[in-house]
Amino acid sequence: MNVRRLAAVITVALLFGVVAEWPRQAAGQSTAESGAAWTFAVSGDSRNCGDVVMPGIAASAARHQPEFYWHLGDFRAIYTFDEDILHLPQYRKNPPLVYTYLTTAWTDFIDNQIKLFGAVPVFLGIGNHELIYPKTREEWIPQFADWLDNPVIREQREKDNPHDYRVKTYYHWTARGVDFISLDNASLEQFDDAQMQWLKAVIGRDAGDSAIKTVVVGMHRALPDSISASHSMNESPAGLLTGRQVYAQLLHLQNESHKRVYILASHSHFYMENVFNTEYWRTNGGILAGWIVGTAGAVRYRLPPNAKDARVAETDVYGYLLGTVSSDGSIRFDFQRLQEIDIPASVKERYTAEFVHWCFVENRSLAPMP
Repeated sequence: MNVRRLAAVITVALLFGVVAEWPRQAAGQSTAESGAAWTFAVSGDSRNCGDVVMPGIAASAARHQPEFYWHLGDFRAIYTFDEDILHLPQYRKNPPLVYTYLTTAWTDFIDNQIKLFGAVPVFLGIGNHELIYPKTREEWIPQFADWLDNPVIREQREKDNPHDYRVKTYYHWTARGVDFISLDNASLEQFDDAQMQWLKAVIGRDAGDSAIKTVVVGMHRALPDSISASHSMNESPAGLLTGRQVYAQLLHLQNESHKRVYILASHSHFYMENVFNTEYWRTNGGILAGWIVGTAGAVRYRLPPNAKDARVAETDVYGYLLGTVSSDGSIRFDFQRLQEIDIPASVKERYTAEFVHWCFVENRSLAPMP
């Protein structure tokens, strides 16, 4: 065998080795030493200007070498045309037909947002805009099945229940002592009974598993009674009831099983830290660590009146949350703010520099938060 052919064989073998390692790496179980700190990235709400902002988030996150990126929902507006789609070259003079938009909006999200993360695994949550008519959960699951049933999620589901073959809008996966739980509260009747029973079982297993040090729960709407309560699970009686029950379970997990608990959400289009520092939770059990990071391109909202109670509250910003996991299971969250200069040149060329500037300066609502 000549040298050139031998090199080719070695290259193919190495490539297959990389592919074989994907499930462990995607789950946060890379070949790095178990004691080394590692990172992941989170944000949500990438409608409106997401095709402009998300490429910047992907490029910025790559510099931190995250194990994965987690999107907390609201991919496209659906109820109207996203501004970034209207500024595509082919639609600047004549907007697309409604049918064309509705049948291509989610593939636009895949092609122009999440594919830009390249080899970094992407986990997806479902938001309320994914359920705006005519969109449904029944359409959402097969559309995003490659992400909802990736090897990491499938392996965890089969480990929990070998007879459970159903791909769902909620799931979890573990990574080096951390359990990541992605919930579905995209519609007002959630959490439903099936999801509540599933979550109770997951939390119960985490409580008794000494290998699990930390639980990170992500969802679209924030759990009830946060600083952003007017735009959260407080929006419906069912959400209020089940959301409080979930909060109580997580509080019990933290207090009785001594697990670290972190709660992440989007839905409100701003960045906020320590969102459960409210009178309700101060007098009804205690404050869990919580963040809102709806900053991936959606129209920016005004802050709520009690935003001063948050540790940090910023609007008219884009960016993502970078989680850095230490060997003891503690996680430091840092907001990575995106500037207009961070948007790749190819995006500015495609959408025009003027529109990119509009996204940073004008894509905001001056009305009080809904």
